Amino acid sequence: MKKILLTLVLGIVCVGTAMAQEALWSGSQVTSPVVNPDGTVTFNLVAPKAVTVEVTGDFLPPQKIDTPRGSYEAPGVAKLEEKNGVWTYTSAPLAPELYSYTFRVNGMTTLDLSNVYVNRDVASLTSIFIVSANKGDKGDLYQVNEVPHGDVAKVWYDSPTLKMKRRMTVYTPAGYDKGKNYPVLYLLHGAGGDEDAWTTLGRTAQIMDNLIATGKAKPMIVVMPNGNPGSQAAPGAWSRGMYSPSMRGAGGQPAASMDESFPDIVKYIESHYKVAKGKKNRAICGLSMGGGHSFATSKRYPDMFNYIGLFSAGLGIGGGQQGQSFYQQLKNSTEVSGQLAKLFAGKPALYWIAIGKTDFLYQQNADLRKYFDEMNYPYEYLETEGGHIWRNWRIYLTEFAQKVFK
Repeated sequence: MKKILLTLVLGIVCVGTAMAQEALWSGSQVTSPVVNPDGTVTFNLVAPKAVTVEVTGDFLPPQKIDTPRGSYEAPGVAKLEEKNGVWTYTSAPLAPELYSYTFRVNGMTTLDLSNVYVNRDVASLTSIFIVSANKGDKGDLYQVNEVPHGDVAKVWYDSPTLKMKRRMTVYTPAGYDKGKNYPVLYLLHGAGGDEDAWTTLGRTAQIMDNLIATGKAKPMIVVMPNGNPGSQAAPGAWSRGMYSPSMRGAGGQPAASMDESFPDIVKYIESHYKVAKGKKNRAICGLSMGGGHSFATSKRYPDMFNYIGLFSAGLGIGGGQQGQSFYQQLKNSTEVSGQLAKLFAGKPALYWIAIGKTDFLYQQNADLRKYFDEMNYPYEYLETEGGHIWRNWRIYLTEFAQKVFK
């Protein structure tokens, strides 16, 4: 009798487990998103009890939001139509690009549960998809293709300057083990980001694999450190635990600034990887806060980098008087003007500045260019549509990577 009861219990457990696994394997009742042959994209959501369903994303015309502190652009919104409990929306034809979006069900934001591809930007999660029309377009560049693939590693290094162990992401190109020594591009993230940002939101590995495979960029190592000097690693990847990410990062008062501690990173990379050493084999670039770090690090160590890239850079000078423009800060700081004079006396091969026309940091970068023009410091400049967005920063990495180490 006991044997029969045990058999029945086991049978019930097995059936329950099988049903749960079947539900897990079967996924959603609909496919979403669907990239159609004509470049339109169809979104589907099963929500039979919903009253309203909307999709909001960067593939839609932006909406202007007015606040007491001024206006800003937010992702556009479109309504889905319901039929038999399934809500559907089809976009206009979209240009090749990586896009992000979320649903709003009865006013509450949710991911597309039919889409397993998700990015985190600071504390926001969005579903993503890629549109590509032709070989070599932006969508094609950002996706995984049948080309030789590099490796991406999460590496812990010792930073004596910051008095802690820290984590960074390192990309090594395909054939790294068989090649000789490689030049190094140090690629820095913005405020709220971490050492994961450029590989997820920025698609660094895909961009570099595709550029190198087509001969548009030289094989190089790409180092993506954590730019928050009070933090050891990305949220959940160090002893601080599963805290909520914020624009200010985490951790206490850092022992030093990011630019002061940068030689710790270079020292580790050049002692643990097959690196071609010296200024001519080093480049540094970054977005927003990381652009500010690139500006500060390159001027602090004028003989360290031959290629400097500022992507929508957040610029400032410590101790600058409140209310002064960045141009005035540059003119008034004998320390910074001296550092920049020494940097350009070393004739860097490239100083590259890029920013979107509607970026809120546009004026700071215009001030920097005005100062450089007055001082006859050579630089290259790229101005694109749009503002402070990853869509621009992926473009800037693509362009900058093709200019360095040539």
